[in-house]
Amino acid sequence: MGDVLTGTPDSATRAAAEAVARQSYGKLVAYLASRSRDVAAAEDALSEAFASALGEWPHHGVPDKPEAWLLTVARRKVLDSGRRARTRDAAIPDLRLIAEEAASKDECMPEIPDERLALMFACAHPAIDENVRAPLMLQTILGFDAAAIASAFLVAPATMGQRLVRAKQKIKRAGIPFRLPDHADLEERLEAVLEAIYATFTEGWSDPTGTETRQRNLAEEGIWLGRLVVSLLPEEAEAQGLLALMLYAEARRAARRDAEGNYIPLAEQDTTCWDVTLIQEGEHLLRTASRRGKTGRYQLEAAIQSAHVVRRQTGRSDWIAIEGLYDVLHIMTGSPVVAINRAVAIAETRGPAAALQALDALRDDPRLKEYQPYWAAQADLLARAGRTSEAAGAYQLAVGLEPDPAIRRFLLRRCAALSSLQPSLSD
Repeated sequence: MGDVLTGTPDSATRAAAEAVARQSYGKLVAYLASRSRDVAAAEDALSEAFASALGEWPHHGVPDKPEAWLLTVARRKVLDSGRRARTRDAAIPDLRLIAEEAASKDECMPEIPDERLALMFACAHPAIDENVRAPLMLQTILGFDAAAIASAFLVAPATMGQRLVRAKQKIKRAGIPFRLPDHADLEERLEAVLEAIYATFTEGWSDPTGTETRQRNLAEEGIWLGRLVVSLLPEEAEAQGLLALMLYAEARRAARRDAEGNYIPLAEQDTTCWDVTLIQEGEHLLRTASRRGKTGRYQLEAAIQSAHVVRRQTGRSDWIAIEGLYDVLHIMTGSPVVAINRAVAIAETRGPAAALQALDALRDDPRLKEYQPYWAAQADLLARAGRTSEAAGAYQLAVGLEPDPAIRRFLLRRCAALSSLQPSLSD
């Protein structure tokens, strides 16, 4: 929804439009796209509908059913654009929209059906390049702009924008259906769907205080979508693993900041602030998934979180189990992010020197040059090894790469504390 809400309407109108955008953007795009068979046209029409709302609502008031009002306007925009280049085959979606338009009675239409999951599986169709499936879902379901998606997937914004445009054109040209596939195909495409759901959750998780409008409620949205997939595929262990992983993380939300908004790392969080209900649900899901006989990435990541939860009873995370789980996860994924977390676990089981050796193997990976967690981990391990000058340099790089002010302050405090440490002979 990055550029949907433009102009300078009064604050009440903007707030109403933003509320609908947060709650209904993907629902409206899915409804329009499933009927017009054109994702880009559905997005453009909805953007114009929001612009119309910001122009009309300040003068006429916010309608009783703003979601239906937006759909009515957007549907007309889709029809107008379709009439300009209509062929006999292309007219079929238009005829469906015209019939629904006549039956809807504008904003008094019945409740709009939720077809977001069908759109997600359309985006995960085998005809769509696998590297763009999850980004495409984030844009179509949640309205993320290309720049935000590019940042999350470590890709240049221009490159991501081109990939998204091509993917939408592919959906239109190939006539990919907007429906839930048969069970066999559904499982085949599940990995892309779960990846998109997790990216949705983590985007909201990065805004722990809920101060960013674009990110607000995205963690809840990700959990909601996760529950939906679990209900659709109750035998699918990875769907259960993902939902468990998100619940473990959400359970710690209240412990991530103190009363002044300062960042608190996992190892220093007050476990009494963790949400026991969410943890118990996550534990149940993880146990259920483990009985399916199919272990995947999300189950392993959830198991790692479960090993951290042990600290509620013992006072210490199960670092031996955590290191072993990261070993398996790294073999499975080859992810440098997993390798960084594995190094952090090694520091707890074998000391900072062994951890730095593991981290050193990643130094030539170009993806990590501007990846803040890599430099923050490097700084912490160097400090624990007594290499304070090197640690200070790594902290400075981490601070420069971190957009969250609370985490920047935390890193600066850690860097300042280095002066009280005894330098090593190598400094």
